[in-house]
Amino acid sequence: MAGFIDRLVGLYHFLSDRAPKNIPLVDPKPRTVNPWCSNGQALVSKVRADEDIRASVDRSLALLGHPGQPINRGDRVLVKPNFNSPDPYPGATDLMFLRAVVELLLDAGARVTIGESSGGLWRPTRNVFRKLGVFELARHLDVELIAFEDRTDDWVRVKVNGDYLDTISMPRSAYEADKIVYLPCMKTHGGAGFTGALKLAVGFMHPGERRALHARYLQQKIAEISLCWQPDIIVMDGRKAFVSGGPDKGQLVEPGLVLASGDLIAIDVEAMKLILAYNAKNKLVTDPWQSPQVVVALKHGLGVGGNSYIVVE
Repeated sequence: MAGFIDRLVGLYHFLSDRAPKNIPLVDPKPRTVNPWCSNGQALVSKVRADEDIRASVDRSLALLGHPGQPINRGDRVLVKPNFNSPDPYPGATDLMFLRAVVELLLDAGARVTIGESSGGLWRPTRNVFRKLGVFELARHLDVELIAFEDRTDDWVRVKVNGDYLDTISMPRSAYEADKIVYLPCMKTHGGAGFTGALKLAVGFMHPGERRALHARYLQQKIAEISLCWQPDIIVMDGRKAFVSGGPDKGQLVEPGLVLASGDLIAIDVEAMKLILAYNAKNKLVTDPWQSPQVVVALKHGLGVGGNSYIVVE
């Protein structure tokens, strides 16, 4: 009975959520400078994960350079996990993975906030937090936890002037953060083909605007959301992955990897290459550089130039 009621509540939110009006119109945040490059090429680290998740994450960042390089003591850091639904990892971010990253940030002296807004059929986000145990984790770590849609005054409209999106309503708490850290899972997506670092930004977009994403040009619009801002650090949990289906359920494999980068496009392309190595039926194109998400992101200069990057492992 509880599950049925949750589905009704989710459907209500999916159909009735409306973007806020009369909110400030702002320019995109200044473009971030990727600190992890070699000879002008973006770096993507790829490490074999072991039982010590924190050590695995630490190694993935150390391969890029100093783990605390983009984070300064006192920075307000917004951590964006993947809590689109209350499904088990990799349908949602693994809490121990989230804990490992947050602890590293806290050790670097950051002031950390975890923020998310779940998918329409699973909202309100606080229900997803409750089912997954995110409230307890945030209390244990003594960090702030935000369900973006719960804050009616926490929105700005960002003027992006894209080819598919003109303005996007995004959380003020993320817009005003000093640094942003993305924690995508590695998985295919039934509608978007792939969900990784670029797709993670959909969780920032106000729920009342998300329905229109799916009408036409979904993948192209996904890429243009990142015109609002780009993350400073991306750590992708590839210990498990969906290679078909997704984003909540699918054919499960265990690559056993942790990837990290400062480049949205490079880490997504590398993750798609890893998924394509499996014999699975999905909607990925055979050349990840030709993925509509990647093509549009490259056009807007949201990541690597010259269609190349360097993998360090």
